Amino acid sequence: MAIKSQEKIINLWIVFLLGLLFHTDLGLMPLFHELSVAHSHSQALAEVDPIMWLMLGFFVLPMAAIIGTSLMESRRYRWVHFGLTVVYSLLNFSHLVADLMVQPIVWYQIVLMAILFAIGLLLNLVSFQWIKEWGHTHHHLGDKIRA
Repeated sequence: MAIKSQEKIINLWIVFLLGLLFHTDLGLMPLFHELSVAHSHSQALAEVDPIMWLMLGFFVLPMAAIIGTSLMESRRYRWVHFGLTVVYSLLNFSHLVADLMVQPIVWYQIVLMAILFAIGLLLNLVSFQWIKEWGHTHHHLGDKIRA
């Protein structure tokens, strides 16, 4: 039984979200060993608030993509979705590079970010294949209508 592209995409987004949650959770693990997770360059709450809104958006957009992919099949949605996956790949790559700049380097976070980047690239590929399927499916429908 072949797995539909939509199912692949939804599963990849779910795995990606689980990876994001684990990335966040790994940052808090020192708390369980009575170690501090505070940064020496702590910011005022007003400076942190916009970052929290961006983080919320970063989690909510994949959830919206899961719902959209479940309910929509239009060509336009497929292109918007593909664009979203590309943006996430770029953001994941920049996050990976930024994590490499932090000293000391936390290698388990680097490995996890590399995995998330790879999942993002896979999402790009499957999303692009989904776009190509639309044209293929609708081309055959046109042949049936003309016959």
